[in-house]
Amino acid sequence: MSRMGDVLAGFHAAWEFESDSVLIRYERGIRTPKLFQALGERRVPLEAIEGVTLTPGRRGTVVLRVEPRAGADPLIEAAAGQLKESGDPYRLVLPAERETLAEYYADELRALLTESGKTERYLVAPPEAPLQFKAYDGKASFDGDAVSFRWSWTGASSAKWKAGDQSFPVADLGGVEWRSPEMFEGYLRLLPRDADASAAAAAPVVPQADQDPAAVVFGLGYGPVHESLPFAAAVLAAVRERSGSAPVPVSVPAPRRDPADIAERIRHLGELHQQGLVTDEEFSSKKAELLAEL
Repeated sequence: MSRMGDVLAGFHAAWEFESDSVLIRYERGIRTPKLFQALGERRVPLEAIEGVTLTPGRRGTVVLRVEPRAGADPLIEAAAGQLKESGDPYRLVLPAERETLAEYYADELRALLTESGKTERYLVAPPEAPLQFKAYDGKASFDGDAVSFRWSWTGASSAKWKAGDQSFPVADLGGVEWRSPEMFEGYLRLLPRDADASAAAAAPVVPQADQDPAAVVFGLGYGPVHESLPFAAAVLAAVRERSGSAPVPVSVPAPRRDPADIAERIRHLGELHQQGLVTDEEFSSKKAELLAEL
């Protein structure tokens, strides 16, 4: 970069450009996305960056974004493309009048990038344990060595109560499946170490998250992104560190649903819509998701 320590401040964050990295510091203001506040700051090594873009934003803004390399950041790997644009930690939104300055820094960054492709290890530090959050049906905690689920008597299914509280050593895990709480039926599921694509193909029927003792489910106000996603990222990073290799991504086919169950969930969704807790767009989108599972 031109000078170590140069800072480019935008809405909700400021980027400090150093000789070998970009230090992103997030604001803690009331309008700052909660995920950014939870992250605090992140140091992104230049070797973790694939590219840099500068594009027009909304309402007189421009957006400077760095594209992380595949496998470089456990947070992005855990999110699996589910983060909303406003929650992307690699976007810096600036007033349009700062476009020339932003373009200068974008060019400076591009000139320093030498790596591309999937990384063999995480290059961006994960959130640090201990971490915990409250899900709809229990409390999830991670101390760095094991993940624990403690069921809630008000939300947990009878199947989970029968199985009892759970503890999963990192050494026994192969990865994490996170479905955003901003989607209908969000959850966090722990995948066993021996899970792989062939096993998933051979046994496509998996328990629903609310019936699976290896999963906790989200709901209104339970398991929000800023709590559950850093949790998932920390577990993923611990799994990779313990195994010495990247967690194997597992694509688990969604089980076919009972039509009566689908009808009941659509009815419940309609009630939330009538109460104003779900927008027209969210209602239509989530209803379509449910009907697609028939």
